[in-house]
Amino acid sequence: MAAPVTGPGPRRVWVFPSPQELGPALAQLVAEQAAVAAEQRGRFSLGLSGGSLVELLARDLPPAAAAGPAAPARWLVAFCDERLVPLEHPDSTAGAYESRLLPRLPGPGPRVLTVTPGLPPAAAADDYAERLRQAFPGEDVPVFDLLVLGVGPDGHTCSLFPGHPLLQEEEKIVAAISDSPKPPPERVTLTLPVLNAARMVVFVATGGAKAAVLKRILEGDEENPLPAARVQPGSGQLRWFLDEPAAKELTLPLEKHSIL
Repeated sequence: MAAPVTGPGPRRVWVFPSPQELGPALAQLVAEQAAVAAEQRGRFSLGLSGGSLVELLARDLPPAAAAGPAAPARWLVAFCDERLVPLEHPDSTAGAYESRLLPRLPGPGPRVLTVTPGLPPAAAADDYAERLRQAFPGEDVPVFDLLVLGVGPDGHTCSLFPGHPLLQEEEKIVAAISDSPKPPPERVTLTLPVLNAARMVVFVATGGAKAAVLKRILEGDEENPLPAARVQPGSGQLRWFLDEPAAKELTLPLEKHSIL
């Protein structure tokens, strides 16, 4: 069993020696949550972020999904943010998952909601929000069973950046951004109300470059919290999956193991 770090509320932090141990444990968690959701609600809704998560999940999720009782045909997959580039562009989150992960899942595959390419930011955000509302009927704010998020060295998550006005957004479920400090500048992103409505949120962070910001997020008490620190599911569970280099500055007591 990997090591929980106790903290306030429902947060749990798990530390693994390296991404090679973290990946299978994350995939196992996804498969377990899929089984629970499919049994209780008939489907499993999963929101994915991009970046290094794509390769991690492409490597480890297909065997876990094949072994699990909830077939991917019962999954709904959406994306937590998207860069407004063509699907074939290397910066496209949906394009990366459609080429690397989705073909490897046991068929028939999941229903996938993507941001419509070619639209300007505001129209793309409105279109994606409408598609989410259709996929989550009767819910003012979509309640995902699981969101898998990354965190940047600056503390951003999804396309919610430090000091950006979108951190104050309370009405929209999807917001446009045309001035992202990280290229490409035009994006759409789920907003904090959606992130905090999820039944479970799992952050994944690896590498020593994340250590300093993780200390601020997990142990800090800042007047203006970083975006990732603002993700506190109201009635859901919050998990952090870290490798040892990413966790090296944390002073909370850690118990380190290799598998979940």
